[in-house]
Amino acid sequence: MSLALPVPRLRTLSPVLPVVAVVALLALPVSPGGEGGAGPADALSALVVLFCAVRLLRQRRRPLSRTAAVVLGLPVAGLALAAMGASSPGAGIGGLGRYLQVFVLVPAAVLLLIRDRSDFRLLAWSFVGLAGWQGAVGVHQYVTGTGASYQGEEIRAVGTFGAQDVMGMATVVSFGLVCAAGLALGRSSVRQRAIATACALGLLLPLALSFSRGAWIATAVTCSAQLALAGLRRAVKAGAVVLAAGVVLVGGFGVGTAMLQERIGSITQVADAPDQSVTDRYTMWAAAAGMWREQPLTGVGLKGFPEHRDAHASLALSAGSDTEGAGAGYRKQPLLSPHNMYLLVLGEQGLIGLLALAGSWLALLVCALRGLLRVHRNRAPGLDCALVACGLLVWQLTDFLYADIGGPSTVLTAVVLGLAAWWALVGAEEAPGGEEPAGPAGRARALGSGGREEALGR
Repeated sequence: MSLALPVPRLRTLSPVLPVVAVVALLALPVSPGGEGGAGPADALSALVVLFCAVRLLRQRRRPLSRTAAVVLGLPVAGLALAAMGASSPGAGIGGLGRYLQVFVLVPAAVLLLIRDRSDFRLLAWSFVGLAGWQGAVGVHQYVTGTGASYQGEEIRAVGTFGAQDVMGMATVVSFGLVCAAGLALGRSSVRQRAIATACALGLLLPLALSFSRGAWIATAVTCSAQLALAGLRRAVKAGAVVLAAGVVLVGGFGVGTAMLQERIGSITQVADAPDQSVTDRYTMWAAAAGMWREQPLTGVGLKGFPEHRDAHASLALSAGSDTEGAGAGYRKQPLLSPHNMYLLVLGEQGLIGLLALAGSWLALLVCALRGLLRVHRNRAPGLDCALVACGLLVWQLTDFLYADIGGPSTVLTAVVLGLAAWWALVGAEEAPGGEEPAGPAGRARALGSGGREEALGR
């Protein structure tokens, strides 16, 4: 009989654990000199989608509500049209698969695998844990001079992602910081809020040492929005804590180095005296806009930016960005995207594709904000989940102004959209006093739990 005891316990394991494993895989180091494409986490995300599909078949229930199916499926039409316009069948199929993975399939699977707010918080804390690990590696790289090359010194914190993906650690740390800030500003236990606050403050240092201007801007905008949405009293308290932490970091630990100050100052010098990276970015933005003007409705096709770039870019564009350090040798990395998700979609998928993708994201944001306002109005549980979901969406949509998809950390974008989709389309509809969703969709989700499966004889 003792051997049978663990079996019922296995039934209580959260179905969101495979998604947590996807996040955890990003703690593994990327091989130096790699191309920065799909990695183990991407492969596991495909298995997560398969696991979700099998689970739905076993439970014999409708997977998504009508609203969720429309919101998450909206990008499919634009993607299919752009895939047909690709320069080759291989490029079209490859691009379609990547976009479906990041913006449709994995987000839908994450939404369906989250049962309640406890699962949501588990996944949010996994982001914080990954950010803590990557941030610790990044700080060590800065202190020991083993990071990526920056202005001739190997001090740029990149975590385990290496010099070929300098934005990877900044993205991970930003996600963790936003999750920690949302958990700290909620109405959960004092212990959870204290731990989350400490984590958020601790992640400020590796974020600064990433030298990523886009991540800084997106995080500042997002945390300001979270403070405003949490309420005036919480905003004043949190603002005082952040100010004190800034004084300690700059004055006590000497984080205000000349390089960091120069990097911060360069944010306001993009028009007067831009550096080469800013010039390249503006040149590629102009090239993407030129592609759109050439094919305004459908764009030049998926994965068509590299092929059409030179025909639309000016001579100011450099041959590529120099990468070195963090265990990799010198390499000239080609500029294959405009580093602006909206312009990339506009150039490759045209106005139809942009309206479909951006419309899906905007619908998620509106629904998430409506749920947050409902929680405020009813003083219901779940404020921390609402702040995390809204914060992650705001961060991602802001960062898309300075970045696009690509690299091992891209799979986190899919998980982020799934988290936000659960709150916007399911979690925000939960009853004020409970943890289970209300309505037909919520009752169907409740039938998916282990205890009710036994009652149904499945």
